[in-house]
Parts: sequence; structure tokens; C-alpha cells
Amino acid sequence: MAESMTLLWCSGSPPCWRVMITLEEKNLQGYHQKLLSFENKEHKSEEVLALNPRGQFPTFKHGDIIVNESFAACLYLESQFKSQGTRLIPENPKEQALMYQRMFEGLTFYDKLDWVIYYKWLVPEDERHDSALKRHKEALTTELKLWEGYLQNVAESSYLAGDFSLADVVVFPSVAFAFRFGLSAERYPRLAEYYNLLKDRPSIKSSTPLDWFEYQQGFEVLEDV
Repeated sequence: MAESMTLLWCSGSPPCWRVMITLEEKNLQGYHQKLLSFENKEHKSEEVLALNPRGQFPTFKHGDIIVNESFAACLYLESQFKSQGTRLIPENPKEQALMYQRMFEGLTFYDKLDWVIYYKWLVPEDERHDSALKRHKEALTTELKLWEGYLQNVAESSYLAGDFSLADVVVFPSVAFAFRFGLSAERYPRLAEYYNLLKDRPSIKSSTPLDWFEYQQGFEVLEDV
């Protein structure tokens, strides 16, 4: 099964990490994978563009089926391999509804992280303003406090929507991303607890980006958020 799958990915990318966690949870080890580089503009290579006209990672293929967006790939894998490995969509309607809500809210969380972490890459130099970056940080602070509140309402050592689910697959990489860039564990204790709860889960540990604990210099961008 996994031998017919190919993943083109970039190390350190939360969207790529989501798909890799899902593949691990569904016991689909042994898929073909190729590590490529944003810095070398390999996301715009002919190899990637032939499968993904947007020129983005992850690019995922199962046989003749191409599924590029990380949410789509995760949902596809759970749908196709529902009875294999970890069930990632709860059967209970209430938990399922919460799972979908947290999962899609994870998109907003990641987007607000990106605007702060990658501000100087996303915005041309002559258009950057301290006041704009301040607004992005304020929006991220509001978002982080929202997730602190969500986690305040779940039992200790619990996941986002009951058992481990696609909500955790989507949100955990963003939480890890935030702490990697200097988010304060003291200021956001519930997010820190959630990070520590999941960081050693086998599917997460085995798929942690290769350079996650390297190149720490300059990774204090979220210290004042």
C-alpha cells in the first residue's frame, strides 16, 4: 500500500509534518519520499510543478491520485484507511464536530503565526512598518489566548477533541512551531502542557523535522508575544 505513495516535502514545514504524522498514525510507513528545499527554490522545479501547479509543499501522490493540500491529504488518508492504525475522526457526533472545528481553526492559527514569523519574507522591505508587525503580533496574541482557553476546558493529559484525532495532527505542528520560535511556556502554560504531552508520541517523534533543534540563533521572534 505505502509503496504506491510518494511525498515531496520540506523539512520544518508544519503542513508537511501534518501529512507525515497522519501516514505514521495510519501505519503507512515505507512510502516514497523526497526531501526538497524552499531555499533552493525546489518547490518551483519541474518535478514539483508537474504534480502541484501551485508549486507548494507538501505534494502527495497515491497511485494515480494527487492530493496536494495538507488538510486534503490528511482527510484522504483517514478516509481510505479508516480501519487501519489510529482512527483519526471520532465516531461520537459531538467529538467529531469539535474535531472538525478545531482542525479548521488550526488554519487560522497557522496563518497568524506565519505573518509574524515570516513578516520580513512575506512583505517587501519598502512596505514593512513596525506598526504593521505590531498589529500582526497583537492578532497572534489574541489567537494564542483563545487556544489557551480551549485547552483550559479539556481534562489534564487530554487531546483537543477526545482521543487523538486530526485536530491534533493539524494543530500540534503549529504549537511546536511557535515554541521553536521563542513562545514563552510561562506565558502560555496550557499550550506548553499540550506540547509536552504530544512531543514524544511515536508518530510525532519519528516524523519531527530533521533540523528542528538546529539553527536556533534568531529564533526569538515570538518571545514578546
